[in-house]
Amino acid sequence: MPLLLRAIASRAAPVLRRHTVSQRANIYTAPAKEKIGPVETVIALGMFSLAILGPSGWILAHLEDYKKKE
Repeated sequence: MPLLLRAIASRAAPVLRRHTVSQRANIYTAPAKEKIGPVETVIALGMFSLAILGPSGWILAHLEDYKKKE
């Protein structure tokens, strides 16, 4: 195990000592071409909520089924 750590450290140390190159993203800000209405906003927020909370809600709703041994 110490040999493995030494090998990793010997490869990582020179990389960590180098000067990091800062990268800049070309971001241009401008007003939106089209306004997003309240209906589109509600639909988008609903879809994001469903995508994030849906799977965990499914698991919690079927927790008793997962506990059964079959």
